[in-house]
Amino acid sequence: MIQSTPTLFKSIEKMTTIKEIDFRRVDLNLLVTLLVLLRERSVSRAADKLYLGQPAVSAALARLRTLFDDPLLVRSAQGMVPTVKARELEAALEPVLASLQSVLFEPTVFEPSEAERTFVLGMPDWVEIWLMPLLFTRLQQLAPGLRIAVKTADPFQFQAMLDRDEIALAIQPSRSTFDSGTPLRYAQPLRKMGFACTYDPQRIALAPPLTLDQFLAFPHLLVSYRAANEGVVDGALAEQGLARRVAYTTPHFGVLPNLLRQLPALACVPEVLAAHWRQYFGLATSPIPLTLPSFTVGLIWHATRDRDPALCWLRAQIEAIAAQAI
Repeated sequence: MIQSTPTLFKSIEKMTTIKEIDFRRVDLNLLVTLLVLLRERSVSRAADKLYLGQPAVSAALARLRTLFDDPLLVRSAQGMVPTVKARELEAALEPVLASLQSVLFEPTVFEPSEAERTFVLGMPDWVEIWLMPLLFTRLQQLAPGLRIAVKTADPFQFQAMLDRDEIALAIQPSRSTFDSGTPLRYAQPLRKMGFACTYDPQRIALAPPLTLDQFLAFPHLLVSYRAANEGVVDGALAEQGLARRVAYTTPHFGVLPNLLRQLPALACVPEVLAAHWRQYFGLATSPIPLTLPSFTVGLIWHATRDRDPALCWLRAQIEAIAAQAI
């Protein structure tokens, strides 16, 4: 087990035989050599263990004797015998060097079933509706000690939120080749998807697929993060010299099902969200009678978190859920 910092320094404080605690004078390899010498009680055997020549180990022992102002190992008829100070050093150094070895050379292992940690994720509300019920259920099964906090983060916000360390991970859509946009952030595409038109069949008694004339005959509800009155659908219509009537604009996808169940109106949303609403709200889903570009939903994280074992594990869980979610 890794010692805490106070415990480590308490161990160092026990080394009262050092003339001056000046770590610029101390070679860590010397301390390793000392422990091997004390364990083997022989310069030749210590040299074999350390893959060094005997002269190098003898020179190291001489430096150690000077550093600690003590002979450390004394020759006797039974071989080399450690001094009292050497035994004190051995007791103090062994746990310290074991801790350093663990910190420096042993990879951190993330154990989901034992983890206690909070992850803050940034995403638009439609991504949360689509992805999080399945993901959180999976996390509760595999890592019940993990806590998830979601912050609303639209495509205009998430990069700054990552840079300010407000979120550990962003889940965002992009209509271009999925790219984090900067060497300071990493990106991983999750799923490519398109848009669909959704409406309440009790309010609009039309069977899908809708024709373009039917599509334009009803008012539309638009989600816009910056209160714009146009979106990708309007751009495609404008290329044909057409326009739709946007009657309601909101930054929230979550309000649309309740509005659609009250009004003879249409909404164009990500196809996975339309499928979700068809299943849970009984809304109808139709292809949009236009040629629209697809987009990709992906993960984005800051370079400082790239090798966090826990976040790597979480990204793998999100990737698995995104592949199977509606």
